[in-house]
Amino acid sequence: MYNQTTPPPYNGGNYNNNGWSNPTSNIVSATSAIMKRVYLKMTLGLLVTAFISMFCAGSSAYMQFIATNSWFYWGLFIAEIVLVMVISARLTKMSSMAASLLFYAFAAVNGMALAPIFIVYTATSIAKTFFICAGTFGAMSVYGYFTTNDLTKVGNFLFYALIGLIIASVVNIFTKSTALGWVISCAGVLIFVGLTAWDTQKIKQMAQYTPANMVGHLATIGALNLYLDFINLFLYLLRFFGNSRD
Repeated sequence: MYNQTTPPPYNGGNYNNNGWSNPTSNIVSATSAIMKRVYLKMTLGLLVTAFISMFCAGSSAYMQFIATNSWFYWGLFIAEIVLVMVISARLTKMSSMAASLLFYAFAAVNGMALAPIFIVYTATSIAKTFFICAGTFGAMSVYGYFTTNDLTKVGNFLFYALIGLIIASVVNIFTKSTALGWVISCAGVLIFVGLTAWDTQKIKQMAQYTPANMVGHLATIGALNLYLDFINLFLYLLRFFGNSRD
C-alpha cells in the first residue's frame, strides 16, 4: 500500500503540499500527450511523402527514368524494407533524433516510389480517395483509442492475414489474375482497417508505461506503424475509387 511518503509506481506523479497527485490522472495526461506526438509525427511523414511524390510526378525526367529502369523502383522498395527493419530493430540503440530522421527518410523514399500514381490516376480521384481514407483511418483510430475491448486476438489474426495477403500479392504478380486482384484489394482494405484500430490501442498501452527518456522513440515507432496503416489503406482504396487517366 502507498501512503503520502511513498510515491506511486509512475514517474509522472507530481508532489505538492497535499501529497502525491493522482497517478491515474497523470497517466491519462501523459498518454494523451504522447499520442498527440505520434499523430503529429505521422502527419508530418504523410506530408513529406505527398510533397516528394507530387514533385517527382511533375518531373518528366524522373518519370521517364523510373519507367525505363525497373531496377531503380525495386531499389526503392528494398530501401524501404531496410529502413523499416533498422528503425524497428535498433530503435532503443539510437537517439530519438536519429530515429526521427530515419522515419522521415523512409517517408521520402516512399514518396519517390508512389509518384507513378499521379500518372495512373486522376488528381480528383486521388484527392477523393485520400479523404475517404482519412475518414476511415480516423474513425478506426478513435475506436482503437477509446474501446475497452482487448483487440489482441483480433490483431494477431490480422497479422497472419497480412502475411497471407503478401503471399497472395506476390503470386498475383506472376498470375496476373483480375479476380484474385479484386479479392486481394478487398482483403487489404479490411485488414488495414482492423490493424489501424489494433495498432492505436497497442501504442496507447505502451504509452502508459513508457519512461520519459523513451517517449521520443515511442512517438517514432508509433508514427511509423500508423503511417504504414494509412498508406496501405489508401493504396487499396485507390483501386476502388481511383479513376484511370486512360
